[in-house]
Amino acid sequence: MAPLVRVERDGPVYEVVLSRPDRLNALTADMVAQLHAALDQVGDARALLLWGEGRAFSAGRDLSEAQPGEEDAARVLRELFHPLFLRLYRCPIPTVAAVQGACLGAGLGLAFACDVVIAAEDAFFASPFGRIGAVLDSGGHHHFVRLLGLKRAMDLIYSGRRITGKEAEAMGLVSRAVPADELLPTARQLAQSIARGPTLAFRLSKRIAQAAVTADYADVLDMEADAQGIISRSHDYTEGVRAFLEKREPSFRGA
Repeated sequence: MAPLVRVERDGPVYEVVLSRPDRLNALTADMVAQLHAALDQVGDARALLLWGEGRAFSAGRDLSEAQPGEEDAARVLRELFHPLFLRLYRCPIPTVAAVQGACLGAGLGLAFACDVVIAAEDAFFASPFGRIGAVLDSGGHHHFVRLLGLKRAMDLIYSGRRITGKEAEAMGLVSRAVPADELLPTARQLAQSIARGPTLAFRLSKRIAQAAVTADYADVLDMEADAQGIISRSHDYTEGVRAFLEKREPSFRGA
């Protein structure tokens, strides 16, 4: 039986590929287990790229596995999906998601657990939960309110309307939008560029940026000072300063 999640290594970049295109990469319990197994293999990679095969990044949870009126939905979220989202969100290396087609529900939660989201201009994002009498989940409230503000977030939740990748870029929901045929090359180029950079510094910045969502300004200043103290004793900082003074490109090791 073909795997539902493929893993590929391209130098310092680790690629995790959703591989259920015939079902728009709708997430099943088996896929979640295979995604955990994929994350187990990150090893010494310096960046991670997440993308989906076919017409969609992910249409969300495969509802054929749902049991309306019978299953404990809270338990499904807390035991099946939340550990995966949190694991990806807390992944110590920089993470990039490349999104085409549908990015909904649990698929949206998976993409937005990544640090950077590159979208095809014709990709679409939505909160279709109201159409089935459900509540937006998978971290959707966190991402929508934090990135769009309360009013726009509630508009999307109440209306269920779709926004394209191009609209999402204009609203600040995604990092950038590109033509569909440029999506994977752009995302791969970005992931490779990140992986060649000072990834120890990037990892520290990732921790600070995530904490800064709710942290006090003074606390962020303290975190930045602590991080700079760590990085100032690193190979990459020494190499970066030397390369600047010698007017050459630095060679970073991520250490």
